Amino acid sequence: MANEYASHILRVLLLVLAGNPIEDQSNPKNSIKSKRSAKYVEDRNGEPINHPSLSIQRKIPDSLTDALDQLLKTTDSSINDLVARGFTTSRVGSPVLQQMLVLQSKKGTLEQPGSLLDKCLLNLVSDPTENARRDSALKLMIDDIVGSHFLQKVMELASPKLLQTLFERYFCGRLSVLSMHPISNFVVQSLLSNAKNERQLKTMIAEIQPSAGTLLFKQRPGVVRALLDSCIRLRAGSVEIMNALYSGLGISALDERKELINLLAFLMPYKEFVNADYDQLPFRIQGSLIIQLVLQLPGDGHEPIMNSFFAQAPDRMYSWCKDPSGSRIIEAIISSEHIPLATKRQVLDQYSNKYADLAINKYGSHIVDACWKVSDMPYKEKIMIELIQREMLVQDSPFGRIVMRNCRVEQYKRRADEWRERE
Repeated sequence: MANEYASHILRVLLLVLAGNPIEDQSNPKNSIKSKRSAKYVEDRNGEPINHPSLSIQRKIPDSLTDALDQLLKTTDSSINDLVARGFTTSRVGSPVLQQMLVLQSKKGTLEQPGSLLDKCLLNLVSDPTENARRDSALKLMIDDIVGSHFLQKVMELASPKLLQTLFERYFCGRLSVLSMHPISNFVVQSLLSNAKNERQLKTMIAEIQPSAGTLLFKQRPGVVRALLDSCIRLRAGSVEIMNALYSGLGISALDERKELINLLAFLMPYKEFVNADYDQLPFRIQGSLIIQLVLQLPGDGHEPIMNSFFAQAPDRMYSWCKDPSGSRIIEAIISSEHIPLATKRQVLDQYSNKYADLAINKYGSHIVDACWKVSDMPYKEKIMIELIQREMLVQDSPFGRIVMRNCRVEQYKRRADEWRERE
């Protein structure tokens, strides 16, 4: 585990014994190759090894399962607290350690007294009472560039009870300060995005709310996104997270909420926005991502964004369709599973007689495709007629030609009845 080269062999061995994919293409974070290794290959024009056989889950015989159990048990018994603690901050040993914890979690042995995790956390699992030495070590681990990655994995795997213990002991009352730290803010994000139940989530939101504005405007919006992720996953906390956003954006009156979509898109407090030149405001990618998450909130959690959308001038919202970040917001609105079709139809109506212009734009063409997917037959024919009426303009654009192909315009012109049956 401590050898720079042998540790990679051990990681592959663990994956093989468990039958897990060697390379998880769906999640680059799970890759056994380091960023430095990938860059080394890229700089020398090397081809990455992406053979399909490396990305599949394998059925394994009982003998390999037994071998894996024995390997994990031997590791548990042979590593003492001091060595385990050292591996948590080791660039070489920590990835192996994390992989072992994942496998133990799947087997249900992760949080047993005396387990590998218990040793790494200096017996926090078996004896959660106050311990000055342990508290000092874990607080240092939160700020450590390697130890923080280990704790992120612990947050992901921890039971509700252990997560609550970690939160109360090492994060409660310190979330705002830790969120602004260049390293520990990632541990905070992992903690928030892995809240295990509604009570934990609402407690975390309540602590973050007073500093929501600082997080949004001081390059830490990822902390807010982590809370939104948990709200969506747990289907809870929608009201609380929206109140935190209102507070952070400086929205105090109901009438000011009509600017919510603008304040998030440009990540600006209300008082600055009302005095700014709108045409000069740049979209913020993080703000766009936050809006897309709000649109996924359960129940009527999307309504504040939609009410703000319809409070804007249609031409202003149309201009968003031709912006790389703004178009993502509009596309998310149209594609959202939580927004009723009747509401989406109101959005589509705003772009009536503009579909051809959108189709020839790099970003607007994606809006046309999104509108097409949620339209019924009469509305699809309406879009089709607009495209055909300005066919020469649309066909001259590479983006327009893609839209024409997706809508099967040529088939409609030749056999409209057959086109309707297929649609």
